[in-house]
Amino acid sequence: MITRNVIILFLNILSVNMLFGQLTQNVRGVVRDKSSGAPLEHATVAIIGTQPLMGATADSLGQFLVRNVPLGRYDIQAGFAGYEPLVVKEVLLSASKETCFEILMTEKLNALDEIVITPAVNKSQPLNAMALGSARMFSVEETGRYAGGFDDPARLASAFAGVTGSIGNNGIVVRGNSPKFLQWRLEGAEIPNPNHFAEVTAFGGGALTAFSSHLLGNSDFFTGAFPAEYGNALSGVFDMNLRSGNSRKRESAFQFGAVGIDFASEGPFSRESNSSYIFNYRYSTLALLASILPKNAGGVRYQDFSFKLNFPTRRAGVFSVWGIGLIDRSGQEAKTDSLQWTYTADRDRAVQKQYTAAFGVSHSIPVRNGARLKTSLAATVNSLEFITDRTDGNLQFRPESTVGNTGWNFILSSFLNKKFSARHTNRTGIRITGMKYDLLLQNADAQGLQTLTDESGTSALLSAWSSSMFNLSDKWTLNIGLNTLLFSLNNRFAAEPRAGVRWKFMPGHSVGLSYGLHSRLEMLYYYFTKSADGKMPNRNMDFTRAHHLAASYSWNISGDYRLLAEPYVQRLFSVPVVAGSSFSFINLQRDWFVADRLENAGKGFNCGLDVTFEKYMSQGYYYMLTASLFDSRYMGGDRVWRSTRYNRSYVFNLLAGKEWLTGRRRQNPFSASIRLSYQGGDRHSPVSLKASQEAKEIVYDESRAFSEQHPPSFLCHFTVSYKINRQNLSHEFSLKAINATMNKEYLGYRYNLKTRQADLEHEFIMIPNVSYKIEF
Repeated sequence: MITRNVIILFLNILSVNMLFGQLTQNVRGVVRDKSSGAPLEHATVAIIGTQPLMGATADSLGQFLVRNVPLGRYDIQAGFAGYEPLVVKEVLLSASKETCFEILMTEKLNALDEIVITPAVNKSQPLNAMALGSARMFSVEETGRYAGGFDDPARLASAFAGVTGSIGNNGIVVRGNSPKFLQWRLEGAEIPNPNHFAEVTAFGGGALTAFSSHLLGNSDFFTGAFPAEYGNALSGVFDMNLRSGNSRKRESAFQFGAVGIDFASEGPFSRESNSSYIFNYRYSTLALLASILPKNAGGVRYQDFSFKLNFPTRRAGVFSVWGIGLIDRSGQEAKTDSLQWTYTADRDRAVQKQYTAAFGVSHSIPVRNGARLKTSLAATVNSLEFITDRTDGNLQFRPESTVGNTGWNFILSSFLNKKFSARHTNRTGIRITGMKYDLLLQNADAQGLQTLTDESGTSALLSAWSSSMFNLSDKWTLNIGLNTLLFSLNNRFAAEPRAGVRWKFMPGHSVGLSYGLHSRLEMLYYYFTKSADGKMPNRNMDFTRAHHLAASYSWNISGDYRLLAEPYVQRLFSVPVVAGSSFSFINLQRDWFVADRLENAGKGFNCGLDVTFEKYMSQGYYYMLTASLFDSRYMGGDRVWRSTRYNRSYVFNLLAGKEWLTGRRRQNPFSASIRLSYQGGDRHSPVSLKASQEAKEIVYDESRAFSEQHPPSFLCHFTVSYKINRQNLSHEFSLKAINATMNKEYLGYRYNLKTRQADLEHEFIMIPNVSYKIEF
């Protein structure tokens, strides 16, 4: 009955749509200098492919407006005297929403040079002007269009070279590094892991992020040797931006599907002041998919809310208020019949409650002589309550473990961006992070529930940094910077030099080399672990540190193709380990209860080659091929070198998509995308069966840690969507699936209480989402 009604609705929408004629939409935005952020008055903008050619000229604020552009997908070219021309690729116009974006242009050194310059492509350049390598800009539109993206930037990133991931925990492994070494930023402020059910299945992972595709703006993803402004990050950085709402008209969207509902709205507070709002709310339950998900997953519920308020002023700069928050609930029930106890987990009852939020106020204002000052004040909170009880022989519940952690961060950051000339731009800033924590970790042993951490207090992480970009000539660019960190809890200090150089040795071809020393704090509760005598042996633990060195070769083949190759080497040091053991923080996955004395004597070594060959959307299709070959090793407290948990050795991706413009006037896009991934298997330690039988739980042979590897995995994701455009309205039907091949993921071993054997635990997670979205 439901299927029949959906078909009737679809046919009605299609028939009504045929009554309308040519549909158009406005294209507007702002053109700025990439280095200074200053608006470029009189810059020209052209919509390539329109007949006759349509375009506009930017006003004194750098703003432009092109009215009544026929619906479709276009490249948009911007030009300005003394600046390199730029092409914004793959802009899709729909009937329901105005298209608005920012164009960042680079000044030429020789303004009077009459040599014809091939326009640069925005997709090949990160938004951050200080980045010279190991960085990529991604658009929010890609998270929905690319198969496997699932409207989630974390899942989209796993299609990029140098990144491996998993279906179950959404952890981002960058160049062989642990997901917990990745930093998330929002509007310039470091935020807690924004994944739903963060840190539960894997540190640094979760289910999917709380970022909504309705609210995200274009953002940067770094995979190594990042610029000096990025401190407290070791493997990579997600630098996320929220877009401002439409300041001219109100627009809304509502979506419902198999995984929940989603509502977004945006519009002006006042057209006279150009102030605007935008917000998104999402509620999800997996109850409808319970039959195809792992046990207990049907009871998972989560919701999130995000917003941004934007207030431009005439003389006092631009103020913005933004925020994001999420709430998660999950759990499992114990089996009450002892005859059904095959594994220890069958006796466990667990309840998980979690919330995460970030809220901030930002202010940006131009100051004298081409400088811009940006200041932000933000607060973040992350709270996890995870309680497990275990039934005993009398079917009575006994406490097994408790994780009760709440952490607040209060962040003040400010930087001054000064463009001295076309040759030199400097960005210098500070960041003060005040930390307030309330930590409780308890775990049961033979004597009962033992407290490992029970601490409340405050601390601070202080950072100051400076970075300069030098355009030495039209061919040579140099970046030099320094970041410093001070952790007030134990007065640990880090000074981190950063440098990069790029040489454009011929049109379309460039090579580069980037270096950085990077440091990252460990999770706070490890600093407060108590030993049997009540002391805190790890309170003085140092930063985990790494040297990054990455080279690059880029070839922009015409305007539609790009080849990028990046060899790299990373040397990690000062890694916390346990003396005489193979244990290392490099391999932490969900190890909450570490009671050992730690020392910063561990090491790690990652090296590899990342290759990307990409065709941007043109002639209705696109594709991207990536290949990563790498080796990831570590040295534990026993001073033996081994493969890390994340040493898959290789990963290959093929992403391809096709778009057909259908309908009488070719204004209704039907698109399909598929992604195929082939990657090395998970690493794991062999089981010591004799020790496991004596303990009646799995005991691994840590002397041979991560010496075994599961077979390679083959994954297939796909996305199919059809959008019907009407006047000021659009309907979109989509089917998105993750892991269509139903590949089983390795979760570890479980001790079988009945057979007294170690059973390998696999599960497949195939996530389909059939959805309908209306935008108006």
